Amino acid sequence: MLELQNVSYKTQEKQILYNLNMKFIPGHKYVVIGTNGAGKSTIGYVIMGLSSYKPFEGKILLDNKDITSLSVTERAKLGLTLMWQEPARFDGLTIENYLTLGGKLTIQKSELIESLEFVGLNPKLYLNRYVDKTLSGGERKRVELASIILLKPKYVILDEPDSGIDLMSLNIINDVVNYISQYGGTPIIITHREEMVYNTDYGYLICAGKILMHGKTEDVLKAFRGTCEVCEHPNVPLNGEMR
Repeated sequence: MLELQNVSYKTQEKQILYNLNMKFIPGHKYVVIGTNGAGKSTIGYVIMGLSSYKPFEGKILLDNKDITSLSVTERAKLGLTLMWQEPARFDGLTIENYLTLGGKLTIQKSELIESLEFVGLNPKLYLNRYVDKTLSGGERKRVELASIILLKPKYVILDEPDSGIDLMSLNIINDVVNYISQYGGTPIIITHREEMVYNTDYGYLICAGKILMHGKTEDVLKAFRGTCEVCEHPNVPLNGEMR
């Protein structure tokens, strides 16, 4: 289980997250939903342990082990991964090298081909292409999804996975989310769009770095529609409570 216990985070300018308690249990598909600027992506960065996203209070547990002080690399080795809202470019690195971590992973060519086909990329056209500016953001996002299929992490944080892709690609994302769940992984979707919510079963509604509510996805979605979409004061919950 992945767990946040009383996690708070702040920059030099302001506090972003407030006393978060969250649990991500294998066997479920999760969504963290809220309007833009609510602090959702920051939750993903804190979980992943990015260098400038260390909580000043609370701790993060993975399988009952305190990982709060571990680096990104150490957390990745334990099975955590983050799919970025804006995927990175790697000039001079082919897609095949990217998917095999520069040849460090022993992966059969057939597996590489299958992973690219799964995300709608023609292996003949893409295996030897470079992960650089010649690829669109949507193509790079598909390459990231292919890497998830190959690496099979325990916990996959998908930060706004629909950003920069066409509507048809939403089906591919849902297929990957299902695949993660089928191999025993736990997908965590971070989003502000309803389209990305329906393929999950448990959710957290975030506003101004606080949890307004959590529970079954259908209930969280109703609250999101009835609270956030009509709120006259975006990201400023009244005493941390739902309006």
